[in-house]
Amino acid sequence: MTHKGMRYSALVAVTLTAALGASACSGSAGRDSGGDTKPRAVPVVKGEGKTLTVWVMDGDYSDATLKAMNEQFTQQTGAKVKVEVQNWDGITTKITTALATSTPPDVIDIGNTQVASFAASGGLMDLTPYTKDLKQGQSWLAGLEEPATVDGRLYAVPSFAGARAVIYNKKIWAQAGVKSAPATFDELTGALRKIRAANTAPDFSPFYLPGRYWHTGVQFVWDAGGDIASKQGSGWKGTLGSVAAQRGLNEYKQFQNEFSAPSTRTIDTLNPDQTRVFADGKAAAMSATNATIALIKKANPAFKESDLGTFPFPGRSGKSQPVMLGGSDWGIAAKSANSDLSLQWVKIATAPSVQKQWVAGHDGWIPNSTGAVKAARGEADPLFRGFFDAALRSKATPAAADWAAVEGNKDIDKVFSSIASGTSGPKQAADTFDKTVGKVLNAQH
Repeated sequence: MTHKGMRYSALVAVTLTAALGASACSGSAGRDSGGDTKPRAVPVVKGEGKTLTVWVMDGDYSDATLKAMNEQFTQQTGAKVKVEVQNWDGITTKITTALATSTPPDVIDIGNTQVASFAASGGLMDLTPYTKDLKQGQSWLAGLEEPATVDGRLYAVPSFAGARAVIYNKKIWAQAGVKSAPATFDELTGALRKIRAANTAPDFSPFYLPGRYWHTGVQFVWDAGGDIASKQGSGWKGTLGSVAAQRGLNEYKQFQNEFSAPSTRTIDTLNPDQTRVFADGKAAAMSATNATIALIKKANPAFKESDLGTFPFPGRSGKSQPVMLGGSDWGIAAKSANSDLSLQWVKIATAPSVQKQWVAGHDGWIPNSTGAVKAARGEADPLFRGFFDAALRSKATPAAADWAAVEGNKDIDKVFSSIASGTSGPKQAADTFDKTVGKVLNAQH
């Protein structure tokens, strides 16, 4: 999933300093790592007279944040940075073409679920030997690191994320006698039953969950210990038919059918717009990204921030359901003539200090590591803390080169809508999907 438009509407600024050293000469040691897994430090080289080209997606980073990154890089290396902002339309083809040339951009801002495709084509530098140094003592969010890791090799460095959490209407909840956000799955279902009892209209949803909204549906699968697909040998196998995944799909069906209006079982989030449904008081809660807060208030200006609350979706596992992060990673072109300088730039751009002050504090994204998330959470607007909490338990779609085709042909949507509507049972829907996804993900083998 790409991440355009997932920025927070409000976050409190936080503080930092960054310290990085410099020495020696330029080179391209990174490109020669091959299959080497021996940990090594990011080369620290000088680059006077050189210019690094960095592609950044429109809307991902503010000018101020990029300026801060580039100034630190120039101070450390003496090299300059040329930032080229890219539009979303046709970007996959543009990046693929650029990476195949002899003079590609050095560093590229890539959607987290796109990394596998570019890595499979050989366009991205293998960063595996530098993983420990690039982490800089942090634990990256799984939903960013997993899709950047292909066959156990790291091909991009996590930068920021946006997450889904439960957004709820405090007034509706309070009128039903529910005064606080639930911490467990049983507390959630108990609260929703009280809300249903107080709101009996057939088009009202205690929890609005469209059937064609697999991004939230898959959380039930992950929470039960299942997954969409797994790597087996050199290929992929669909795994929604596994015992754990089936448990999650059955729990999804029960939840969706009980708490979302019958009319939602075969629709997506856009028709009708779930934000409008919520803003019109036809739903007491929904699963959505942080950007939805601003959209709700725009759709119904009568909403005040105090009328809204957020919390991570509690799972039957006893933990919050793992969420699929949308986000950004930094990749380095395999054919970059400035790989050592590129590594230095990426290390600066993803440093804990830069994450805290700029990526989270200034631009309002969820930062790339659990430590940075916890640090930024304390400074954030309380309304948005549910998204930070949700991001701490995350997963990712299969790191397969052809995963985008699965999303594009809506096969994954059909699984959840058919289960919600009853046109297929969880086992039948899973068997159909597992056969299809195996063919799609293994098309290049």
